[in-house]
Amino acid sequence: MAPRAVKQRQSTFIERFTTNRRWWWVGGAGVLVLVAVLVWVWWPKPAEQPRERQYLDFTACLLTDEHGLSGPDAAPVWAGMQEASLATRAKVEYVAVTGPQTVPNALPFLSSLVQGRCDLVFAAGPVPVDAVREGASTFPKARFFVVGTSVQKPNVSTVEGKSPAEVQAAVKRILTSAVPTS
Repeated sequence: MAPRAVKQRQSTFIERFTTNRRWWWVGGAGVLVLVAVLVWVWWPKPAEQPRERQYLDFTACLLTDEHGLSGPDAAPVWAGMQEASLATRAKVEYVAVTGPQTVPNALPFLSSLVQGRCDLVFAAGPVPVDAVREGASTFPKARFFVVGTSVQKPNVSTVEGKSPAEVQAAVKRILTSAVPTS
């Protein structure tokens, strides 16, 4: 083949490439795919989700009246328990007495907390405190803390505090000192 024929073939190819729109579409699509792949590869990774908290094998429980955690007696106790849990990694739970607000009705709720392996049981509200007064002797190895009134039992202590803030601080102090350090 003569050199002129080769040159003529090359110019024909270049002419077809520059005048044919299909080649521009294919080239543009290739560039878009390349950009998409690069963006996907270099896109910042999302922050790692926080893992669940590792708790100690220690549980403090709260027995409340029908108002649950929103009751005026229970709210500062629960706040103190949560603060202590954050500081010590102790588990905290609560159970509200449902149904009639009587001591006979509250006793099964108290029993479920003790049998559920609660290391400390706090009672807030008249009915829960009376349930501890009545049922504490049934569980001599359990440790109970009542808010507001004094109960004369060997395994029952009173949470001292004149204001909700003092009760909250006292509960935090009691729970923090009771949690074993390891």
